[in-house]
Amino acid sequence: MIDLKQLRDHPGAFADRLSRRGEYDLQAILDLDQKQRELETQRSQLQARSNQIGKTIGERMKSGSNPQDPEIQELRQEGGTVKATLSELEPQERDLKAEIGELLLTIPNLPSDDTPVGKNETDNIEVRQWGAEYIPNNAKLAHWEIGENLGILNFERSVKIAQSRFATLVGAGAALERALIQLMLDQQVAAGYVEVLPPVLVNSDSLTATGQLPKFAEESFKCDQDDLWLSPTAEVPVTNLYRDEIINAEDLPIYHCAYTPCFRREAGSYGRDTRGLIRLHQFNKVELVKLVHPSTSAAEHETLVNHAAAILEALKLPYRVVELCTGDLGFSAAKCYDLEVWLPSADGYREISSCSNFLDFQARRGNIRFKESGQKGTQFVHTLNGSGLAVGRTMAAVLENYQQPDGTVHVPDVLQPYLNRTVL
Repeated sequence: MIDLKQLRDHPGAFADRLSRRGEYDLQAILDLDQKQRELETQRSQLQARSNQIGKTIGERMKSGSNPQDPEIQELRQEGGTVKATLSELEPQERDLKAEIGELLLTIPNLPSDDTPVGKNETDNIEVRQWGAEYIPNNAKLAHWEIGENLGILNFERSVKIAQSRFATLVGAGAALERALIQLMLDQQVAAGYVEVLPPVLVNSDSLTATGQLPKFAEESFKCDQDDLWLSPTAEVPVTNLYRDEIINAEDLPIYHCAYTPCFRREAGSYGRDTRGLIRLHQFNKVELVKLVHPSTSAAEHETLVNHAAAILEALKLPYRVVELCTGDLGFSAAKCYDLEVWLPSADGYREISSCSNFLDFQARRGNIRFKESGQKGTQFVHTLNGSGLAVGRTMAAVLENYQQPDGTVHVPDVLQPYLNRTVL
């Protein structure tokens, strides 16, 4: 979440940067904050007076004053009035703090100064392309047609089991999915990430810390009888491994990679990518998560993009890097690059990874701090994450870019040792 003190001290600067994303009511927060601080001042003064009254009465009694002395009785009466007022002010102040906290949770991260300003995805900026020489000129079928023809993808029976937007992988399809996951994990572990296998059921505090709640509740699946949700991305459980902790600065940066199934309702996306593997309710993903020192987060962001892109390069899948404008930026991100893979059925590039720098936004919500050796106080870490990669979309790209005229699919060289075959 945004820093309330910084907002209080620099309201104009906050409003200016936030306006690049859209319209948000910061004044309501500032008004409530002013009221809360006035109540806090009043409460502090009354508490000091209450303490003074108690001390004065105690001193008078020790000196032998009569408890029925009019002055003592007057002090006791005043003390009772002060305590009654305090009992009214304290819940008012708690309620105001809670209301401010709820409003702060609805405000997105401020975009970085160098994030391009724009209204929507049409204003995103292409940074670079890679692998144009690998774009096939004989691709004719979409990946769902290829998969169904080969008998390795089944959508119809998945509807019977669950509903639409689920897929069942069969035979070589299941093996290909598993091989892609293993390739991604192997490469990222070699790059220095520590693999974790976290729970895929997460509580509301975890989703709130990383920014999915309260704004995106409708996007997630919730268990009715528990405060548990199906994780929409491994970003949630992996980042929250460190919630409410103070990390030694010497232990930064922390790199994690994690394979998990992910679950999303895809609310509001009806009519888009209704066929195939691009937009499913359940999908596998390998996620990259970093917790870093603020001084290194910009450089760490660039290497994060490179680590995700390395998978596409190993598979020789053409891709491009796009920098998101302020109007297309995710709720928690200050800066984001998307990796988009070439998909022949779309005759263009489609998103396969979002690599975001959240600065201290998630850490502030999740109270994830670090302490420098020999220094007083703590600071919030910076968090970053990116898909490395979305496995189903990677499979779709492999099927389409490696399809052969006879209907088979050539297995990318880097995957052949995992599959022990050259053709699907």
